[in-house]
Amino acid sequence: MFQVRIHGRGGQGVVTGAEMLSVVAFFEGRHAQAFPSFGSERTGAPVVAFCRIADKEIRLREPVVEPDCLIVQDPTLFKVIDVFAGLRGDGYLLVNTNKTFSELHIRQIAERLPKGHAVIVPATEFAMKHVGRPVPNAALLGAFAALTQFVRLDSVERAIEQAFPGKIGGANITAAREAHEFVLMQQHAESAA
Repeated sequence: MFQVRIHGRGGQGVVTGAEMLSVVAFFEGRHAQAFPSFGSERTGAPVVAFCRIADKEIRLREPVVEPDCLIVQDPTLFKVIDVFAGLRGDGYLLVNTNKTFSELHIRQIAERLPKGHAVIVPATEFAMKHVGRPVPNAALLGAFAALTQFVRLDSVERAIEQAFPGKIGGANITAAREAHEFVLMQQHAESAA
């Protein structure tokens, strides 16, 4: 089973991102579940959503406490909660930012993970550029596909199209493709270094 925990704030599409990821898994013939965990339900409040993906039926119903992948949609949360709690030593870290891990003061955490397992991607910038709104969830799914190689980009695109038909879906797919390419280029540069 592959478990993903997504941290963000209300209004950033955290829950929709987890739901789209579960649809990606269904498209690839796997079982999946996605569900949120809310504190106060208001825009800007911390939100956590979970997604589990497996090749067989998933019976667990509790929150993901030991994620294989951590997606952080809002790096200001590092100062508010322990986002990294339970992250597996061989896990993946995907942070939506245009800052470095050093600038975010999390370089040591990123360096504890295997080489190539921690990346930053300016997903909000890609969303603004293509969608016109600061909702990074679709772009982060494209980045997730590149980072983990656990799902395919074409499945991500189908899930986005299903969630957002028409022009909005097309714009989100473009943002996801750009984020996917951004992560692949980062990994290529890191492996060449």
